[in-house]
This record gives sequence, C-alpha cells and structure tokens, in this order.
Amino acid sequence: MKAIIFIFTILTATTAMGQKLPAAGKAALDSQQDTLRAISYDIINGKTQETRSVRNDEFIPALVKALKTPYSYYYPFDSLKTMARVYPADSTFRIFTWPLEFDNGTFRHFGVIQMNTKDGSLKLFPLFDNSDYTANPDTITNHKGWYGCLYYAMIQRRYFNAEYYTLFGWDANNLRSQKKIAEVLTFKEGQPTFGGPFFSFVEDTTRKPTRNRFILEYKRDAAASLNFNEEAGIIVYDHLISETGEEVKKHTLVPDMDYEGFKWQAGKWVHIEKIFHDALEKGKVPVGVPLDKSKSNLREPKTYDEIAEEEAAKQAEKDAKKKKKKN
Repeated sequence: MKAIIFIFTILTATTAMGQKLPAAGKAALDSQQDTLRAISYDIINGKTQETRSVRNDEFIPALVKALKTPYSYYYPFDSLKTMARVYPADSTFRIFTWPLEFDNGTFRHFGVIQMNTKDGSLKLFPLFDNSDYTANPDTITNHKGWYGCLYYAMIQRRYFNAEYYTLFGWDANNLRSQKKIAEVLTFKEGQPTFGGPFFSFVEDTTRKPTRNRFILEYKRDAAASLNFNEEAGIIVYDHLISETGEEVKKHTLVPDMDYEGFKWQAGKWVHIEKIFHDALEKGKVPVGVPLDKSKSNLREPKTYDEIAEEEAAKQAEKDAKKKKKKN
C-alpha cells in the first residue's frame, strides 16, 4: 500500500473562512470538493504509477475550476486530507501542495499559490517542481523553478516595510533519505520569489557561506524536526550525525538529541550552533510533521495533538537516558 497520511496545520483563523463567500458559492464548492476528494485519494492510494499520474492530471484542472468560484479563497478545502494548506499571518495568500509518488520511491510535488484578491477573482501562481533538474539546490527561483516539497508551516516576519514569509517543507525524496526544508518567500512586483540570502552563519565558530535555502537531509526511516518554536521565538531543528561516520552520505544521518537553530536578526535567519533542549519547556520541542511514512498508521491517522504528546514522551525518554548516562 503506497498511501501516505499527512497531518497539516492551517496557520490562519478559521472564523475568517466563509465570511465573504456567498451561500451559492459555498454550495458549489462543497460539491466540487467531494469530487476533488475522490480524485486526490487515488493520487495517493492508486496501486500503479499510471493510475496516480492520470488522477493527478485530472485533479489539477478540477482544482483550478473550483478556485475560479468567486471568493473561493475563503473556502478551506479542509476535507482534502492529502493536500497541504498553509496561510501567512496577514492572510494575503495561501499555498496548496501535494505529492505524486513514482514506482521507484521518488516523488514529484505540485502546488499553487492563491492570492487573496479584493474582488474575489482568481489570481493564481502554479508551482512547477524543478528540484529533480536542479544540480544546485541553493538557488533563488520563481514559481516556474520551484524546489518542490510539501509545506507544513509558515511564519511571517517584517523588516524595513517588507514582508518575509518563511516556509517549512517536507520531501520524502527517495528510498534512502528524506528532507526538511526552510526557505523564505517574498513578493517582488507581485511575483513570488523562493529563496534568497537569508540563512546566515556569521556567528558560527567556523563561518560558512550564507544559504539561499536551508535543507536538512537525513536517513529515510529517521525522524528529524525542523520548525518554528513560538515560545522561544526561534527556528529549532535536530542536530544530525552519521551512523557510519560518513557525514557526506546524507542517508546515514540521524538525530543525536542535540538541537541547532536560527534566530531572526536584521532581516536574516542567523544560525545558532547549539540549543540546549533542556531550556525548552517540556513538550514544546517542534513536532516533525508530516510524519514519516514508516511511522504512521495508515488506517487510523493520528491528530496533531496526539503526535505532539508522543513526541514529548519520546523526548522525555531521551532526556532520562541521557541523564542516566551522565550519572
């Protein structure tokens, strides 16, 4: 079974949804969502690559048709469990992303940016996954050269009257490794730009070049986190080490119970070499969502709260073992 269950967080107030959407439009979208749900199920669960690809080709125009409904921005599409949806704090746009799995265990991602227009008309930027054809992932791209992934979180920062949207994504990648990705989205003259010189290592003991995109690649069946810790106000991620002592082989990297991070400073994310996780409130360590395929129960998907509780329990167990070793 090739199904993958994703748990997503929508970063917007749900009460805002539907306030501007006419009743007739909502009824039409309810019906269209039912059709989209059936198609999207096959994109994830189809037994053959051909089936999944055909259904994906059907899904794209069906989604665009639904989004053409006036004020569709205010329709949450919350029953489409296989499609991730993230919103910025200012609710000026939203991003939909979803995966297509190939028989060789690799993935291609699809997505759209829907702008929140005043007159309810559709303004859309389709996202074209170019990651398989990009030799250097540390690039600045537009929506036509997108580094494809599933976005599971977004935070917004303002600097010198400009808005910066930091996106957190997940890529199942291949049979050997998976990736977590952080990148900054900006809009220049109304056009989206992914990436930029925002990830700085200027305060590191050994300085490294500034990165346009931060990618954490690690062993496929490991569980590593990369997310924003609201209470601490920083990005936190797992420090990785190689199980075999071969750091260049990303598929050997696993978490070692230490954490690194980034702090927002003067319009950049400045690297923090070591974060003492004991300083983080218990249970507040960022949850690595979406879940790894190997860790998920495909028949009974868990809620975000259940996952958070499990992650907190795992962290407490790790802390106890570490303390016992010190003693």
